[in-house]
Formats: sequence, C-alpha cells, structure tokens
Amino acid sequence: MAEKTKPNAKSVARKSAAKKSTAAATRAAAKGTKPSGPNGRDTLRDVEQLLYRQAECLDGKRWQDFIELFTEDGTYWMPAEPEQTTGDGVPSIFWEDRNLMTVRLKRLTHPRAWSQKTAWGTNHVIGNVTIEKEDARTGDLVVRSRFHMMEFRNDTTRHFAGSYIHHLKKTKAGHRIKLQRVDMVNAEGPYEYVLQAWV
Repeated sequence: MAEKTKPNAKSVARKSAAKKSTAAATRAAAKGTKPSGPNGRDTLRDVEQLLYRQAECLDGKRWQDFIELFTEDGTYWMPAEPEQTTGDGVPSIFWEDRNLMTVRLKRLTHPRAWSQKTAWGTNHVIGNVTIEKEDARTGDLVVRSRFHMMEFRNDTTRHFAGSYIHHLKKTKAGHRIKLQRVDMVNAEGPYEYVLQAWV
C-alpha cells in the first residue's frame, strides 16, 4: 500500500491564497464590481474622488484650485445647444481655456467686483459616474456623470442640473481634465442675471 505524503507548508499556503482570491473575485462579481488592485484602489474610485474634489473647489470658491485640476491645454465648455459638437467658432455659454479661466478668476476676486459683494453660495451634488472609455496604453479616460447645483444669491434660489463629460488625461500627479463638457437641461431657460462662475 502506497504511503500518503503530507503537502508541504508552501503548497498549503499557495492553495489557501488561491481560494481566498477566487472567493473575493466571486463576491465582487456578485456585486457587479471589479476587485481592487494591489494598492486597494480602482480607477472608478479615483475618478469619483476627482469629480468630488472639483465640486468642493467650486462650492468653497477655491477658484485657483479648480483651475489647477485642468491640464495646461485644458478647456471648460458649456454648449449653448446640446447638438453642438465643438465650441470653436460657434456661440457657447462657456468656452474657456486656462487663460480665460484665469481672467474669470481675477474678475471674481477683484475688490471692485460689485456683482460679488452680495453674499452668495452654491452646493453641488455629483452622481451616476460612469467610465465610458479607457485607453489601455495611455490611461486616458472619458467619463460621464450627472450633477445638480443649487445657487443662493439675493435671497433667491436657482437650480441647475445636467450632465458632465470629462476627458481625463493620465499624468504623474493623477488624472487631470483635458476637456470638461457641461450640458445643462435648463441652459436655455430665462434668468435674471448671468452665471458668474463655473457650474
């Protein structure tokens, strides 16, 4: 009768690790999510944090921090109509590179900017964040999300809502915004005064 041999400790450890990995993948698949990478992070989580950070910059009026989230050639675009495919050479509500963003920043913070004397504030809610495209070679992304912004100014509340499309470029400092498109569902509505800052 052949003698049974005991598996060595390394073999047992490998099998145990394999079982745990399989179990984790099974649980993740059941939840409809991808397992996190070795550092415990995943791309969608990083993108969500970037969008939340951008919203915090706007609500906190940290305008320079907001601009720094864009690449050097980044653009913020709010089309006048949803059918627009470019903001170059056509009317848009916003079509700003970093130079024009800086001009707006200076106007917002100028001591004689009377439009800013009235206390005002905003609150953003971001959701439905989805990665629509990912370049496996460069790490660049196209991300779609939904937003709702409440603005309070002159004892009046206004609401703006719609969708964002972020074209994100992978950099050494993480993803930065190459292009942000903002489509507001009420962009063509009547307003008593124009938008002062980014939405």
